Amino acid sequence: MQHDGQALPGVSYVMPVLNEVTEVRAAVGSLLEQDYPGPFEVILALGPSIDGTNELVAEMSAADPRIRAVDNPVGSTPAGLNVAIRASEHPIVVRVDAHSVLPPEYTRIAVRTLQESGADNVGGIMRAEGRTPFEQAVALAYGSRVGLGGTPHHVGGQAGPAETAYLGVFRRERLFAVGLFDEGIKRGQDWELNRRLRTTGGTVWFTPELVVTYRPRPSLKRLVRQFVATGLWRGELARRFPAGNGVRYFVPPLMVVAVALGLVAGLVGVVGALLGSPLAWAMTGFAIPAVYLLFVVVGALAVSRRSVPATRAWLLVVLPCIHVGWGVGFIIGFLTRTSDLTTHTGR
Repeated sequence: MQHDGQALPGVSYVMPVLNEVTEVRAAVGSLLEQDYPGPFEVILALGPSIDGTNELVAEMSAADPRIRAVDNPVGSTPAGLNVAIRASEHPIVVRVDAHSVLPPEYTRIAVRTLQESGADNVGGIMRAEGRTPFEQAVALAYGSRVGLGGTPHHVGGQAGPAETAYLGVFRRERLFAVGLFDEGIKRGQDWELNRRLRTTGGTVWFTPELVVTYRPRPSLKRLVRQFVATGLWRGELARRFPAGNGVRYFVPPLMVVAVALGLVAGLVGVVGALLGSPLAWAMTGFAIPAVYLLFVVVGALAVSRRSVPATRAWLLVVLPCIHVGWGVGFIIGFLTRTSDLTTHTGR
């Protein structure tokens, strides 16, 4: 395919899929509707789904030869990405999540940015969009500094070199040069891969021109599981690579410790007051969780001014679940080997 007198590089979309029957059709559909004029293929790495996902993918693949399915018996995200990358044929690899919907111009802008910047990986903004009041509350938390801390791929920023990138559009040969994704890291594998790209002389590039729609988890239980899992692996990565972690990663675990100590101190003070003990002063420890709750209420009201009442109410629940889930997971992951927690699948 020619464009401005030059042949455009082919693109391989790679997507690990596990139990995503409600989302995968929209995700794949957004790839087929890209306005990129170069050749492309869609490779879905199928884990051991139990919700009909694999049957749906087989149906889509039979209807469109550009969609290929490969087996991912391990089921994890990094294993699925590696299986799909190895099966790919084109020099540009576009990572896609089954929860993401790419706008039509995504690939065209990403390939242009990759060529102009000389980067190894290009990524943009993850714009969460919810369909129910609960999902809308999660989306508000994702896109605000009081929720996920305000990293560029959540809230935007200036184009330029970055620590990591959401999803990622890669030069295929560089992925193989650094050894693909580390399959021992079930969450945060993108950060760790980008660390290797950077330490071997490459560049990870952020551009606000790339905006991807992300569908949040649909229930509180799945949200908490997601953030505990993310915190677990973030804690392990912080222990493995202590020099590569920003202060923001430590804020949720420090908050969890401070609130827990404040509650314990406050309860000791209550007991002391009942017994007439000098320890009654410890009730001032309740000030710490009170300050945190005030932060949650003020933050939630600030970011949900234009939302319906149900979404505003859910945000008061969602924010602490994200903070505490991530913080508790981080502490466990930092103090133990996350890879030894056999009950955790990483999904």
